[in-house]
Amino acid sequence: MNRENHILVVDDEEDIRELVEYNLVREGYSVECAASGEDALNMVRKHMPDLIILDLMLPGIDGLTVSRELKKNPKTDAIPIVMLTAKGEETDIIVGLELGADDYITKPFSPKVLIARIKAVLRRKEVPSQESKPEGTEDMIHIHELSIHPGRHEVLINGRAIELTFTEFQVLYYLVSRPGWVSTRTQIVDAVRGEGYAVTDRSVDVQIVGLRKKLGPCADYIQTVRGVGYRFKEK
Repeated sequence: MNRENHILVVDDEEDIRELVEYNLVREGYSVECAASGEDALNMVRKHMPDLIILDLMLPGIDGLTVSRELKKNPKTDAIPIVMLTAKGEETDIIVGLELGADDYITKPFSPKVLIARIKAVLRRKEVPSQESKPEGTEDMIHIHELSIHPGRHEVLINGRAIELTFTEFQVLYYLVSRPGWVSTRTQIVDAVRGEGYAVTDRSVDVQIVGLRKKLGPCADYIQTVRGVGYRFKEK
């Protein structure tokens, strides 16, 4: 059973909320529902969920704004978000991932697939806390001017912290862990999201663009290998 995992379902369609809630409760999750973005933000403040299932097209405050508000708040930026929406164009998916969504599922959807994706996201969320050694530095990576602490999800450039989304951190950590090795976009997706995750090549490029902007003087360490993928420059 998964009673320890509390999930907030945000959708303005009552039948969708009921369908998702029914399937989540069957799996043993604790579930709350909200019909608007404003209600969702208020509920998060009162009871921090372990994961949010978020529609994009909501009355008033839309889903993208909800995601943006949550990700810019240090108290809520680590809450995983699974976007569940009828907006399935590549540009919509890219925008959702840029805002820090952990998964993106389009309607109509399979409840079984939704549950599988939720379980995968929650597993990924648990791994850092199990493997990190917050009191030590033996798991840190130092390369060039960068220091990366996987347990804390912390990146420093010459001692100065930079803010990365969850996905940006995962991509950077994967590349830095294999300096000099070329990784295809598919390999990056499989490493960061798990095998079979449906993400376009373009969305990986978007994450790389975002990373380079935030890395500033260290941006050139992420090298593009034409026709193949990306690698992180060796020392």
